[in-house]
Amino acid sequence: MTPTVRGPAAVVSAVGSALPPDVVSNSDLTARLDTTEEWIRSRTGITRRHIARADQSTTELAVQAAAMALTSTEPDYVEALVVATTTPDRCCPATAPAVATRLGLSGIPAHDLAAGCTGFLYALATGAGLIAAGAARTVLVVGADRLASLPHPDDRTTVPLFGDGAGAVLLRHGTPDEPGALGPVVLGSDGTGADLIRAECPGALHMEGADVFRHAADRMSTASRKATAAAGWDLADVDRLVPHQANSRITSFVARQLGIPEACQLSNLAEVGNTGAASIPLLLASAVADGQLKPGHRTLLTAFGAGLTWGATTLTWPDLAPRRLPEGAGHDR
Repeated sequence: MTPTVRGPAAVVSAVGSALPPDVVSNSDLTARLDTTEEWIRSRTGITRRHIARADQSTTELAVQAAAMALTSTEPDYVEALVVATTTPDRCCPATAPAVATRLGLSGIPAHDLAAGCTGFLYALATGAGLIAAGAARTVLVVGADRLASLPHPDDRTTVPLFGDGAGAVLLRHGTPDEPGALGPVVLGSDGTGADLIRAECPGALHMEGADVFRHAADRMSTASRKATAAAGWDLADVDRLVPHQANSRITSFVARQLGIPEACQLSNLAEVGNTGAASIPLLLASAVADGQLKPGHRTLLTAFGAGLTWGATTLTWPDLAPRRLPEGAGHDR
C-alpha cells in the first residue's frame, strides 16, 4: 500500500537510545557454542551485542530511550505514546501505559504494537496517523526489544544474531515541506510466511534462513522503491540508507538492489546485532551522535520482520542536537 500525504505532517523532532551495560562478544559465545568468531562475523557482520540482565525489562529500556528523546522537552508536551515490541514484559497489560507512567505521562493514550522487526515503521505510521487525524499534536514512538531471550541458548545459528535495546523518536505536528517531515509510509504483510520466523515461547525461536533472506531482500527493496517514488525522489537522491539491522548480507544485498553506494549506508550491526523494533531508532540515534547523519540528508528507512511484515518511508533529516546516554544509564541496581 502506498498512501498519499494529506494535511498536517508528522515531523521528527528528537531521538533517543538505550543499550544494556552488559556486552557479549563473539569470543564469549564461542566459549560455549559450537562455532567460531570468524563464522559468526562472516555470516552475520556482528562482533558483539548488548544483553539485558534478568532484572532489566523491556519497559525499563523503553523508558531510558524515551527519556533521552525528551531531555529538551517538557513531559506534558507529549500527547500520545506508541511502543513497538515483540517482547513485552507481560502478555497483558501492554507495556506502553507503564512506560508512560514512568515518564510522568499518565493519562495520555498509550498502546503497544507488534509487527516484528518492522514494528518501529508501523509505529511511525500510527503516530503520523494520530497527528494527521488531529488526535495528538505530539507522539512519542518507541521501539524496544529483548530478543536475546528468544533463541535456545545452545542454538549456534540464532543466538549470535540478537541483542537487546531500545530507541525512541518524538514526532510533532508540522508541514510536509519542512525538514524532518515523514514522507508516505509504505507497509505490507504476508501471513503465508508466518512460520519463517516464529517463537512460541522464549528459548524456542525458529528461523528459515534462506527463505527469510529471499523475502527480506525482495520486500525491503520493493517497499523502498515505492516509498521513494511516493515521496517524489529518485533512488539516486538518497543520501543515507537506514535499513533494519538484521544481517550484513541482507542489508548489503538490498543496497545493491537499490543502487545505493556503500558510503551512503548506515550501520551499527557490528556493535549491537539485531535489536528488532529498536533497530532503526537505535541506528538513527547513533548516526546523529557520531555525525554520520546530518541535517539535509535525504534519508530512506526500510525494514522486514516476522509476520511477515515490511515497510519503508523517507524524510529529509532535520537539525537535531546530538545526544547520547551512557550505555545502561538508568538501570536500577
